[in-house]
Amino acid sequence: MKIGIVIPAHNEALTITNCLASVQTAIEQLPPTIAAYLLVVFDSCTDDTLALVKAAGVDYICCDYQCVGRGRDMGIRHAITQGATWLACTDADSIVTTDWLVQQIAHITHQPTDMICGVVSVDSWAHLTPQTREDYSNHYQDIMGHRHIHGANLSFSGEAYLAVGGFAPLSCHEDVDLVKRFETRGYAITWSNHVRVITSSRLEARATEGFAAFLANLEKSNLQ
Repeated sequence: MKIGIVIPAHNEALTITNCLASVQTAIEQLPPTIAAYLLVVFDSCTDDTLALVKAAGVDYICCDYQCVGRGRDMGIRHAITQGATWLACTDADSIVTTDWLVQQIAHITHQPTDMICGVVSVDSWAHLTPQTREDYSNHYQDIMGHRHIHGANLSFSGEAYLAVGGFAPLSCHEDVDLVKRFETRGYAITWSNHVRVITSSRLEARATEGFAAFLANLEKSNLQ
């Protein structure tokens, strides 16, 4: 088995190094029978992200889509050509847990599945109001069987991914769209809080309706 880990990046020089280090640590926990291929997809980067990825010795491809859906799809399809049969997505502003990949393998092994939707934790609440943290905690279901969808923590079978047509060319909610198509086609989806990622609490959104925008809107409502 070979796992492809695909990370889209658009001007992520401040976070990419820690992200890649966490993924490398997760890869090191895999048994020798499982190979891993790590790929960064640079989409319209104008900062030092590329230089940092080169310094880390990680494979990469470049595009100028300015569209996370197209970037993710390009990366996933490239990883599949490199022999990956299971694909794991995270984001360049996130840190995966040490057992991120091991937990995915455990799910696949013990109860075969076509997709795993994992959970995210927020890296810091220090710059946000206590009410924003409370509102988020009341909203978020950190349990098995949750129904949250995060592009920063989404993994799936390569065969099923190709069968449903892959990520759509959307600038946001490409993850939600993909999950819906897996559901429509009757693929098995595991909603797991064992597969975990720690994501940035920044409020400067890369995607207009992504996680940062969600936090920013919560914070804005609490400051009014």
